[in-house]
Amino acid sequence: MTSLNFPKTGHSSDSILLFPTSRFQSKPFLPSSRGYRYSSGLIVRTQTLIYASSLSNGRTNKKGPREIQFVAKAQPVAVELVEDKLRDPQTSGDAIRQRFLDFYAARGHKVLPSASLVPDDPTVLLTIAGMLQFKPIFLGKVPREVPSAATSQKCIRTNDIENVGRTSRHQTFFEMLGNFSFGDYFKKEAIKWAWELSTSEYGLPADRLWISVYEDDDETFALWHDELGIPKERIKRLGEDDNFWTSGVTGPCGPCSELYYDFHPDRGTSDVDLGDDTRFIEFYNLVFMQYNKKDDGSLEPLKQKNIDTGLGLERMARILQKVPNNYETDLIFPIIEKAAELANVSYALADDSTKTKLKIIGDHIRAVVYLISDGVNPSNIGRGYVVRRLIRRVVRTGRLLGVKGDGMGDLQGAFLPILAKKVIELSTNIDADVKTRSSRILEELRREELRFVLTLERGEKLLEQILADALLNTQGTETAPCLSGKDAFILYDTYGFPVEITKEVAEERGISIDMNSFDIEMEKQRQLSQAAHDTVKLAVENGANLAEDIPDTEFLGYNTLHSKAVVEGLLVNGSPVAQVSKGSEVEILLNRTPFYAESGGQIGDNGFLYTTEAENEQKAIVEIKDVQKSMGNIFVHKGTITEGTIEVGREVEAAVDANLRQRAKVHHTATHLLQSALKRVIGQETSQAGSMVAFDRLRFDFNFHRSLQDKELEEIEGLINQWIGDGTILETKVMSLTDAKGAGAVAMFGEKYGEQVRVVEVPDVSMELCGGTHVSNTAEIRGFKIISEQGIASGIRRIEAVAGDAFIEYVLTRDNYMKQLCSTLKVKAEEVTGRVDALLEELRLTRNEVSAARAKAAIYKASTLASRTSTIGTKSIRLLVESMDDIDADSLKSAAEYLVDSLKDPAAVVLGSCPGEGKVSLVVALTPGVVNLGIKAGEVIKPLAKSCGGGGGGRPNFAQAGGRKPENLLGALEEAREQLKNLLEK
Repeated sequence: MTSLNFPKTGHSSDSILLFPTSRFQSKPFLPSSRGYRYSSGLIVRTQTLIYASSLSNGRTNKKGPREIQFVAKAQPVAVELVEDKLRDPQTSGDAIRQRFLDFYAARGHKVLPSASLVPDDPTVLLTIAGMLQFKPIFLGKVPREVPSAATSQKCIRTNDIENVGRTSRHQTFFEMLGNFSFGDYFKKEAIKWAWELSTSEYGLPADRLWISVYEDDDETFALWHDELGIPKERIKRLGEDDNFWTSGVTGPCGPCSELYYDFHPDRGTSDVDLGDDTRFIEFYNLVFMQYNKKDDGSLEPLKQKNIDTGLGLERMARILQKVPNNYETDLIFPIIEKAAELANVSYALADDSTKTKLKIIGDHIRAVVYLISDGVNPSNIGRGYVVRRLIRRVVRTGRLLGVKGDGMGDLQGAFLPILAKKVIELSTNIDADVKTRSSRILEELRREELRFVLTLERGEKLLEQILADALLNTQGTETAPCLSGKDAFILYDTYGFPVEITKEVAEERGISIDMNSFDIEMEKQRQLSQAAHDTVKLAVENGANLAEDIPDTEFLGYNTLHSKAVVEGLLVNGSPVAQVSKGSEVEILLNRTPFYAESGGQIGDNGFLYTTEAENEQKAIVEIKDVQKSMGNIFVHKGTITEGTIEVGREVEAAVDANLRQRAKVHHTATHLLQSALKRVIGQETSQAGSMVAFDRLRFDFNFHRSLQDKELEEIEGLINQWIGDGTILETKVMSLTDAKGAGAVAMFGEKYGEQVRVVEVPDVSMELCGGTHVSNTAEIRGFKIISEQGIASGIRRIEAVAGDAFIEYVLTRDNYMKQLCSTLKVKAEEVTGRVDALLEELRLTRNEVSAARAKAAIYKASTLASRTSTIGTKSIRLLVESMDDIDADSLKSAAEYLVDSLKDPAAVVLGSCPGEGKVSLVVALTPGVVNLGIKAGEVIKPLAKSCGGGGGGRPNFAQAGGRKPENLLGALEEAREQLKNLLEK
């Protein structure tokens, strides 16, 4: 081995070529911000220069690396990527997260797990903040279970997606570390602990921290300055837009205070702008939820003051790991490195544009992995559209970087699963469930990428068509061809076609793009996205005041279907009333009830409320048609008063419809059996994505990538009916959530659980966390039958089934249908299939005969039209444009084929017909001599079809189209005649 010595002023890192081992194939791999082990040395990141000095067996001095070894005879160095051994393990992303949770656990906070990215809140699409899972507590709708809590919450925000990769801090997926107080501590403790965490626990220099406070919040200013000694010049008072948090037009609100880290204290303290991203980064936000904003805009103090904070994990990692942006932290950079490897580029030596693309890939693939893990699959609506859009952005960005196929040599493969494996590898301390769901995640990404590659290719074809139209529309005019911004946006949004490429291709054809209208379309989408998905609404509703006076409803329905209860409240059209009379729709709140309220997929009970009869009092009867939960655990009984009058404070007899409850119990237990059967037949990876337990059927949605085969459905039914026949007694227990999960209980999709949970077990078959009602023995189910299996979204299947009485009714109904069919066909049940097949064959033959007869008639009629052919130009091109009345599309095609074969080449035939009400059929046929002139059938038929309210296409020599405006046919044919005449004369 020899050592090459460079002077300190000499070679930059750009001039040192390190060639990799076979792990990186034949790609030059140069120093990046990670370490590289070669021989016995270690090269670590420097800003601009790498120097070589004497051999030191891998030792480095305080100024950084000093040696690079090369094999004698100038052979390339064998280099392998390794973790940077010089980084303090206490500054890793995992360590920062754990230190935060431990810090607040030591101060009495209950450490709670991250909620799903799919929130239990209809006002937001995805979980966008750590406080979201505590919203009902902040609103006073549910009582607090702990006085204070700390979490590390997975979050998704897509409102600033265009900034991802371009700034140092914008991400779609991030972790929000938060400490929360529910009426426990307030400003003083929150501020003290935030400072202690930042300076003592994380060791941030106090003189590099700046504070912002709300302009009128003197109390908070004093706590920072007087209590903690922060100099006044490093405390900035900011206005309402920056430092006053509101949840909406009305609702909880309050001032906030933010902590900023200063990367350039050398710039001084005068004229400081905390919004300067080149100098500052906000890393910790403290919200003091102390007011309720009323309808008139006035503020009233909240009875319970709360604390809501958020510390960005990636931002703190950036600070402590001393890297220039969030993407180069150990939370994201390993993914970027893998992307760079697949694209055959070096991140360290890449230009800004390439780095931006790599950052986009690193960020977005994290987001989609965690979203898919939490049950969100790509689709064209709602949350699924967010996933699909992010995946498309990664795929097209990878293509722009030059990633072909899987990036590893398989041109037909997918590269997203390779990147996802790195995300999954890093997921252990973020969400342990990701690894258990890895096969489903990887398969979903593979399918979606390969499907999108085809979509992208279709987008390329559509671009060609749009550009051709733009040229055609300006042909013969002095107007310069221009592609509309709306078309460019459709290519971008629907087909994932980058507008930069659209612009480049268009300019090559001499076509400009209306970028102003494109920007307008983009802004419309951005505003819709922000309005719909990125605001947590915490409006205090009218019902909140009611909740203060009415306690939670005691549920008795597990053990009885009848009970006495007291009317605690009455609501008509959402407003409280004292009494309600016959004929009125009413919502009734009881102190206790046997009625099950809709939850966990099971619909609410039906039944009746009766007032007890007293002297001189009329009996009241209320028919209950639905029961819902509101404001936490208050049951709202919805019904109609059929007799008498009911008032607040009156005692009633509550009676659940026993037959309907039994139907619900049967279907709910059958749903548990169905999930177990699915896992056994198609794999443990499948998981629930939703359910409905009704009186007449059950519906079960689950994650799976294909339709189930008939034999699989038969096997599932067989298993379930076997378990029903076993007559197994169900076991129901209440235990801690930790113990339940440890025992292997399956959680219901989308449900939130407390510390104590109810576990329903069918021994040796199923164990689930469930608050629903169930049979006591599987034999009560009697029978189970799947009535449909279908896809409802990408990667989501749905089974509908019946059990119990609904099963018997289904079988009897089908049996009656079969009897009627046998009677009509005059065959036995086992002969029905054969008889139907024979009838279908007879029908097919008859239709073929009719079609052949129509074609012959059309050809005969066409032969009579040949005499109307006109001759165009010096080449004597024959042109025939005619309407053939009501001939159907297939016969019209036969006529055109006959004419173009009969007429001598060159010839052009255009035919149209109205085969039915509101229908137009069109066909254009050209001989080779006409096609050789540059005329294409598809281009001829396109404006013709458009005039008739339709569209179509085909080959250069033959094209078909349809339309919906028969009244325009004759005029359109005349226009086509003139168009072709002009083209042929040229």
